[in-house]
Amino acid sequence: MTMSTREQTHRAVRGYHEARFRGDVPAAAAHLGEPFRFQSPFFSSTDREGHLATLPGFVSIVTGVDLISELYGDAEATLIYDVHTATPAGTQRTAEHFRLDDGKIVSITLVFDASPWQPMRAEIEPHPASPER
Repeated sequence: MTMSTREQTHRAVRGYHEARFRGDVPAAAAHLGEPFRFQSPFFSSTDREGHLATLPGFVSIVTGVDLISELYGDAEATLIYDVHTATPAGTQRTAEHFRLDDGKIVSITLVFDASPWQPMRAEIEPHPASPER
């Protein structure tokens, strides 16, 4: 029995979502394809490694996730959820859109109101490695 493309999309997106919020970077990475692109109000990345490097810091402030809606197509999906955080931002309503190719996530667009995060921007933005002296 073969899996439909919609079932592959569901498996990849939910697998990534669950692994990410568990803090399991290798399991999340297994669902990402190449080339890969990520975009949010704070971060953009054109490679898997850049995106995955931000996950441990993000997960460290998450206290819970409530999935509100899941919409799946053959090569795209959208999740809407509330992320509860241990920050002054509190609970953040989030929409996440995924594009897939051959059952792997190749693009993620994260949409949320960034205004509660502005006072913390300097602490949460990824910083390039300091040059060696």
